[in-house]
Amino acid sequence: MVLLDERFDPVGTAPKRTVHDAHTPLHLAFSCYVFDRAGRVLLTRRAIGKKTWPGVWTNSFCGHPGPGEDMAEAIARRAKQELGLEVTGLRKVLPDFRYTATDAGGVVENEFCPVWVAEADADPLPEPDEVCEWRWSAWTDLVESMSRTPFVFSPWSQLQVPRLAETLSVGATQR
Repeated sequence: MVLLDERFDPVGTAPKRTVHDAHTPLHLAFSCYVFDRAGRVLLTRRAIGKKTWPGVWTNSFCGHPGPGEDMAEAIARRAKQELGLEVTGLRKVLPDFRYTATDAGGVVENEFCPVWVAEADADPLPEPDEVCEWRWSAWTDLVESMSRTPFVFSPWSQLQVPRLAETLSVGATQR
């Protein structure tokens, strides 16, 4: 994983297994929201065996680029690994998103995490160790669910969705 300073400049690398703990250093990540041709957004529920936030609903997928890896290539790689999806139309929509959160087990997330949107023409075939459930949802339904029951969603998606709702246009595609 790529470690960052407070200006989001790379300062080193570390293996992922050594980074996420009670003292997680700031590191580079990404979040992606995938839309289908009907304008629905893909939501995933994190596998029960995940180290952090097991079983919660979240954005389509997240990940970390490798050292020197192009962000768009990292997103395409992770979509394929985690969801079995080929994604197109990648677009960065929240370039400055950063958050910290601590899960019930005490693991801290501390990420500079630009948010992207992408498109897919197929249903996912998720890796069971990553995703235990998924569904396509109208964007407006997600925004409403997030405002009514934020506790069932990941902390990063709780922060991202309201900002995305201001950024993404709601039109014929429900975005």
